[in-house]
Amino acid sequence: MPSTVFVKFVSEPQNDPMKSIVGLACTAQAIADGHEVKVFFAAAGTRLLDPAYIETLNGEFGPDSTMISDMMETICTNALLYCSFASVKATLGHNEGDEALVVPDENIEWSGPPGVIALATSSDVQLTY
Repeated sequence: MPSTVFVKFVSEPQNDPMKSIVGLACTAQAIADGHEVKVFFAAAGTRLLDPAYIETLNGEFGPDSTMISDMMETICTNALLYCSFASVKATLGHNEGDEALVVPDENIEWSGPPGVIALATSSDVQLTY
């Protein structure tokens, strides 16, 4: 039976890349399994929206790997995405409307703590990376 899965990325992926990779893999798997997936990127977790950093993570699996890009494509295409604008600005230095992320700005719901609480309290399962 499909569930509503809320995944929150807040950890600094540069400190523990494998933790973020596992989180992306679990998120993509939840989508593949037919669950309704909602993803919130906040704090340093917004680094996962940086195309250059995604390429760095691809490199963890070999010079020609697209594994992380493929997972991000699945997530960006099939999940509802939420993000902290203040975190993007603080972590990546980008403003809303810069179109500098792996997903177009119009495909992200910009939010903060109220959005996190709403998503957490309305989901069946929560995962935090």
